[in-house]
Amino acid sequence: MSFPARSWRNLFLAGASGALLAACGGEAAPPAMPTPEVTVVTLKAQPVPLTRELAGRTVPFLVAEVRPQATGIVKQRLFEEGSLVKAGEVLYQLDDASYRAARDAAAANLARAKASATSARLAAERSTELVAAKLVSQQDHERTIAAAAEAQADVAAYQAALQSAEVNLGYTRIVAPISGRAGKSSVTQGALVTANQDAPLVTVQQLDPIYVDLAQSSSELLQLRRDMEAGKVEAAEGVAAKILLEDGSPYAEPGRLEFTDVTVDPSTGSYALRVRVPNPQNLLLPGMYVRAVVELGTRPDGVLAPQQGISRDPKGNATAMVVTPEGKVEARVVQASRTIGDQWLVDGGLAAGDRVIIEGLQKVQPGGNATAVEAGAAPQEPSAPAEAGGDAE
Repeated sequence: MSFPARSWRNLFLAGASGALLAACGGEAAPPAMPTPEVTVVTLKAQPVPLTRELAGRTVPFLVAEVRPQATGIVKQRLFEEGSLVKAGEVLYQLDDASYRAARDAAAANLARAKASATSARLAAERSTELVAAKLVSQQDHERTIAAAAEAQADVAAYQAALQSAEVNLGYTRIVAPISGRAGKSSVTQGALVTANQDAPLVTVQQLDPIYVDLAQSSSELLQLRRDMEAGKVEAAEGVAAKILLEDGSPYAEPGRLEFTDVTVDPSTGSYALRVRVPNPQNLLLPGMYVRAVVELGTRPDGVLAPQQGISRDPKGNATAMVVTPEGKVEARVVQASRTIGDQWLVDGGLAAGDRVIIEGLQKVQPGGNATAVEAGAAPQEPSAPAEAGGDAE
């Protein structure tokens, strides 16, 4: 069976067209893939203050629990609860009638003793003249001198008794031992109080300045001291502390670390720190929960890497992609100890001068090429692609 002439002609034309298209396709080269562009941050060494945010509670600067030193009935309360009182200000007045009577009796006894002492002294002076003239015996003279000395001793004893009575009378005026804010009174007018009772009448607290008691892990202290001994960290002078209130807002007055305990709590593995904070407006009250950002030292050549440039691999290691001076992408395993703001403090794996990729990570692979553009720099103009192939004939 033979094909018709028209079928042979169509078959010939189809083959010729395919050959022509194949020839044209062989002449056109595929376009070259452009080098991916990524945004990088060039790391640099700089002094980095090492801070630690610790939780704590406010504690009064001074606390005085006011207790009576005399027994009696409260005659009058002379302060307003919650008000500011000054040291030496009278807070309570006790009924002092019996104490005044005791003071007056001691004063009378002292006056009588002084009169007796004067009489005994004059008798001793006369006895001295008479014994010189041999008008009295030596024995009688000695008795007279001893009586005068005894009378003088009685004066000293009654003088001490009068002072004691005056002290007890003064105890009926219960005064503030320190300046501060008075709390709630536990007694009212007419109440009976006893000397040195267990329950305080009122508590006075000095709130300006005020303390903030903190706790820090002992392991962090050991690591900090090792870094200082190795020269990695410089000790901070006059350690400052920034106080954050319970709602996260910063407190206006800066604090200063004043005390570090020398004993570690075995139940928590932490040791105590105390920060002194000015409190002129009495905004901080005892028992408030606050946080303190304490500056523990400074790393003179610290390297900070942006957080968006650090990721975790399937094994949990911190990694970063950097662009080498040759334009190659390289993966690095990074040791980062802590965050400072929105950056990681790098302990190893990265160094000053490394260019860490922060944008465009999905465009590159380790070992590939990349064009690095510094973050914040003006974007580069894209180059026009080269025209490939020629006119098909």
